[in-house]
Amino acid sequence: MTDPLPRWTEEALGHRPADPALFRRALTHSSHAGETYERLEFLGDRVLGLVTAAWLFRLFPDEPEGKLSRRINALVSRDTCAEVGREIGVAQHIRLGKQARDDGAAESGNVVGDVVEALIGALFLEGGLAAAERFIHRAWGGRVDAADRAPQHPKSALQERAAARNLKPPVYVMSGRSGPHHSPRFTVTVTVSGAGEASAEGSSKQEAETAAAVKMLEILK
Repeated sequence: MTDPLPRWTEEALGHRPADPALFRRALTHSSHAGETYERLEFLGDRVLGLVTAAWLFRLFPDEPEGKLSRRINALVSRDTCAEVGREIGVAQHIRLGKQARDDGAAESGNVVGDVVEALIGALFLEGGLAAAERFIHRAWGGRVDAADRAPQHPKSALQERAAARNLKPPVYVMSGRSGPHHSPRFTVTVTVSGAGEASAEGSSKQEAETAAAVKMLEILK
Protein backbone atom coordinates (compact mmCIF):
# COMPACT_ATOMS: atom_id res chain seq x y z
CA MET A 1 0.00 0.00 0.00
CA THR A 2 1.38 3.41 -0.98
CA ASP A 3 2.16 5.76 1.89
CA PRO A 4 -0.13 8.82 1.42
CA LEU A 5 2.00 11.06 3.63
CA PRO A 6 4.63 12.19 1.06
CA ARG A 7 1.97 13.25 -1.42
CA TRP A 8 -0.09 15.08 1.18
CA THR A 9 3.03 16.82 2.53
CA GLU A 10 3.97 17.94 -0.95
CA GLU A 11 0.46 19.29 -1.62
CA ALA A 12 -0.07 20.90 1.81
CA LEU A 13 3.42 22.16 2.59
CA GLY A 14 4.97 22.49 -0.88
CA HIS A 15 7.72 20.06 0.06
CA ARG A 16 8.14 16.36 -0.74
CA PRO A 17 9.88 14.78 2.26
CA ALA A 18 13.12 12.91 1.86
CA ASP A 19 12.50 11.48 5.33
CA PRO A 20 8.76 10.79 5.75
CA ALA A 21 9.41 9.58 9.32
CA LEU A 22 10.32 13.13 10.34
CA PHE A 23 6.97 14.46 9.14
CA ARG A 24 5.14 11.47 10.61
CA ARG A 25 6.66 12.41 13.97
CA ALA A 26 5.39 15.99 13.47
CA LEU A 27 1.89 14.51 13.21
CA THR A 28 2.16 12.22 16.25
CA HIS A 29 0.32 13.26 19.42
CA SER A 30 1.51 12.21 22.88
CA SER A 31 -1.46 9.83 23.17
CA HIS A 32 0.01 7.73 20.34
CA ALA A 33 2.93 5.33 20.65
CA GLY A 34 6.32 6.48 19.37
CA GLU A 35 8.09 9.84 19.21
CA THR A 36 5.75 12.80 19.45
CA TYR A 37 5.63 16.23 17.86
CA GLU A 38 6.52 18.19 21.00
CA ARG A 39 10.21 18.89 20.25
CA LEU A 40 9.41 19.76 16.63
CA GLU A 41 6.63 22.06 17.84
CA PHE A 42 9.16 23.88 20.06
CA LEU A 43 11.41 24.42 17.04
CA GLY A 44 8.64 25.31 14.61
CA ASP A 45 7.22 27.94 16.96
CA ARG A 46 10.55 29.78 16.89
CA VAL A 47 10.92 29.44 13.11
CA LEU A 48 7.40 30.79 12.57
CA GLY A 49 8.16 33.75 14.83
CA LEU A 50 11.43 34.55 13.06
CA VAL A 51 10.01 34.29 9.54
CA THR A 52 6.93 36.34 10.43
CA ALA A 53 8.92 39.02 12.25
CA ALA A 54 11.28 39.47 9.29
CA TRP A 55 8.32 39.53 6.89
CA LEU A 56 6.48 42.23 8.85
CA PHE A 57 9.69 44.23 9.31
CA ARG A 58 10.08 44.43 5.52
CA LEU A 59 6.40 44.84 4.71
CA PHE A 60 5.68 47.71 7.13
CA PRO A 61 8.88 49.80 7.20
CA ASP A 62 7.27 52.80 8.88
CA GLU A 63 5.48 51.05 11.74
CA PRO A 64 6.81 51.30 15.32
CA GLU A 65 7.61 48.25 17.41
CA GLY A 66 4.29 48.31 19.25
CA LYS A 67 2.20 47.95 16.10
CA LEU A 68 4.50 45.26 14.71
CA SER A 69 4.14 43.37 17.97
CA ARG A 70 0.35 43.45 17.73
CA ARG A 71 0.54 42.15 14.17
CA ILE A 72 2.88 39.28 14.97
CA ASN A 73 0.94 38.28 18.10
CA ALA A 74 -2.19 37.84 15.98
CA LEU A 75 -0.40 35.99 13.18
CA VAL A 76 1.49 33.44 15.29
CA SER A 77 -1.32 32.79 17.79
CA ARG A 78 -2.59 29.28 18.41
CA ASP A 79 -5.92 30.24 16.83
CA THR A 80 -4.24 31.32 13.59
CA CYS A 81 -2.06 28.21 13.47
CA ALA A 82 -5.19 26.10 13.97
CA GLU A 83 -6.95 27.94 11.13
CA VAL A 84 -4.02 27.20 8.83
CA GLY A 85 -4.04 23.57 9.95
CA ARG A 86 -7.70 23.16 9.11
CA GLU A 87 -7.19 24.78 5.71
CA ILE A 88 -4.46 22.30 4.73
CA GLY A 89 -6.28 19.26 6.14
CA VAL A 90 -4.07 18.46 9.11
CA ALA A 91 -6.79 16.78 11.20
CA GLN A 92 -7.14 13.65 9.09
CA HIS A 93 -3.39 12.98 9.28
CA ILE A 94 -2.81 13.45 13.03
CA ARG A 95 -1.77 10.23 14.75
CA LEU A 96 -3.71 9.84 17.98
CA GLY A 97 -4.37 7.19 20.57
CA LYS A 98 -7.85 5.68 20.45
CA GLN A 99 -9.19 7.53 23.48
CA ALA A 100 -7.86 10.89 22.27
CA ARG A 101 -9.38 10.32 18.83
CA ASP A 102 -12.72 9.32 20.37
CA ASP A 103 -12.59 12.50 22.47
CA GLY A 104 -12.23 14.62 19.32
CA ALA A 105 -8.60 15.68 19.79
CA ALA A 106 -8.13 15.79 16.00
CA GLU A 107 -10.44 18.82 15.92
CA SER A 108 -8.91 20.53 18.96
CA GLY A 109 -7.51 23.95 18.14
CA ASN A 110 -4.64 23.33 20.55
CA VAL A 111 -3.65 20.05 18.90
CA VAL A 112 -4.07 21.24 15.31
CA GLY A 113 -2.13 24.43 16.03
CA ASP A 114 0.67 22.47 17.72
CA VAL A 115 0.93 20.13 14.72
CA VAL A 116 1.25 23.04 12.29
CA GLU A 117 4.18 24.38 14.31
CA ALA A 118 5.71 20.89 14.40
CA LEU A 119 5.40 20.59 10.62
CA ILE A 120 7.19 23.94 10.26
CA GLY A 121 9.93 22.54 12.49
CA ALA A 122 10.21 19.47 10.25
CA LEU A 123 10.32 21.66 7.15
CA PHE A 124 13.14 23.69 8.67
CA LEU A 125 15.18 20.61 9.60
CA GLU A 126 14.89 19.02 6.18
CA GLY A 127 14.64 21.95 3.78
CA GLY A 128 16.21 24.78 5.76
CA LEU A 129 14.79 28.23 6.43
CA ALA A 130 13.89 28.70 2.76
CA ALA A 131 11.47 25.74 2.76
CA ALA A 132 9.81 26.88 5.99
CA GLU A 133 9.57 30.44 4.69
CA ARG A 134 7.92 29.35 1.43
CA PHE A 135 5.21 27.49 3.31
CA ILE A 136 4.61 30.28 5.84
CA HIS A 137 4.40 32.94 3.14
CA ARG A 138 1.91 30.86 1.18
CA ALA A 139 -0.25 29.78 4.13
CA TRP A 140 -0.21 33.11 5.99
CA GLY A 141 -0.05 35.43 2.96
CA GLY A 142 -3.73 36.37 2.86
CA ARG A 143 -3.75 37.10 6.57
CA VAL A 144 -0.79 39.46 6.35
CA ASP A 145 -2.03 41.23 3.23
CA ALA A 146 -5.57 41.66 4.60
CA ALA A 147 -4.43 43.66 7.62
CA ASP A 148 -4.23 47.32 6.59
CA ARG A 149 -3.91 48.36 10.22
CA ALA A 150 -2.25 46.62 13.10
CA PRO A 151 -5.01 44.70 14.91
CA GLN A 152 -5.86 45.61 18.47
CA HIS A 153 -6.31 42.70 20.83
CA PRO A 154 -9.90 42.52 22.17
CA LYS A 155 -8.67 42.62 25.78
CA SER A 156 -6.76 45.84 25.12
CA ALA A 157 -9.75 47.31 23.27
CA LEU A 158 -12.05 46.44 26.17
CA GLN A 159 -9.73 48.04 28.72
CA GLU A 160 -9.54 51.22 26.63
CA ARG A 161 -13.30 51.36 26.15
CA ALA A 162 -13.93 50.92 29.86
CA ALA A 163 -11.44 53.68 30.67
CA ALA A 164 -13.06 55.99 28.10
CA ARG A 165 -16.37 55.57 29.97
CA ASN A 166 -14.74 56.12 33.38
CA LEU A 167 -15.43 52.51 34.36
CA LYS A 168 -13.16 50.25 36.39
CA PRO A 169 -10.79 47.94 34.48
CA PRO A 170 -12.20 44.57 33.37
CA VAL A 171 -11.77 41.64 35.76
CA TYR A 172 -11.37 38.11 34.32
CA VAL A 173 -12.27 35.01 36.35
CA MET A 174 -12.00 31.42 35.16
CA SER A 175 -15.41 30.02 36.04
CA GLY A 176 -15.10 26.49 34.68
CA ARG A 177 -12.99 23.80 33.07
CA SER A 178 -14.19 20.65 31.34
CA GLY A 179 -13.09 18.01 28.84
CA PRO A 180 -10.16 15.60 28.83
CA HIS A 181 -6.60 16.65 29.62
CA HIS A 182 -5.50 16.70 25.95
CA SER A 183 -8.54 18.71 24.81
CA PRO A 184 -9.73 20.94 27.66
CA ARG A 185 -12.43 23.62 27.51
CA PHE A 186 -12.14 26.70 29.69
CA THR A 187 -14.92 29.11 30.65
CA VAL A 188 -14.01 32.67 31.61
CA THR A 189 -16.27 35.46 32.83
CA VAL A 190 -15.23 39.09 32.41
CA THR A 191 -16.87 41.78 34.52
CA VAL A 192 -16.81 45.53 34.00
CA SER A 193 -18.25 47.08 37.13
CA GLY A 194 -21.25 49.21 36.31
CA ALA A 195 -21.64 47.78 32.81
CA GLY A 196 -22.23 44.05 33.16
CA GLU A 197 -20.46 40.77 32.49
CA ALA A 198 -19.95 38.24 29.71
CA SER A 199 -18.80 34.62 29.63
CA ALA A 200 -17.19 32.58 26.88
CA GLU A 201 -15.41 29.27 26.28
CA GLY A 202 -12.09 28.46 24.64
CA SER A 203 -9.54 25.69 24.27
CA SER A 204 -7.17 27.70 26.49
CA LYS A 205 -7.63 30.24 29.27
CA GLN A 206 -6.26 32.96 26.97
CA GLU A 207 -8.65 32.01 24.17
CA ALA A 208 -11.61 32.08 26.55
CA GLU A 209 -10.57 35.49 27.93
CA THR A 210 -10.32 36.86 24.40
CA ALA A 211 -13.74 35.50 23.46
CA ALA A 212 -15.27 36.95 26.64
CA ALA A 213 -13.70 40.35 25.87
CA VAL A 214 -15.25 40.27 22.38
CA LYS A 215 -18.70 39.63 23.91
CA MET A 216 -18.22 42.40 26.47
CA LEU A 217 -17.21 44.84 23.73
CA GLU A 218 -20.58 44.15 22.09
CA ILE A 219 -22.36 44.96 25.36
CA LEU A 220 -20.46 48.26 25.63
CA LYS A 221 -21.18 49.37 22.06
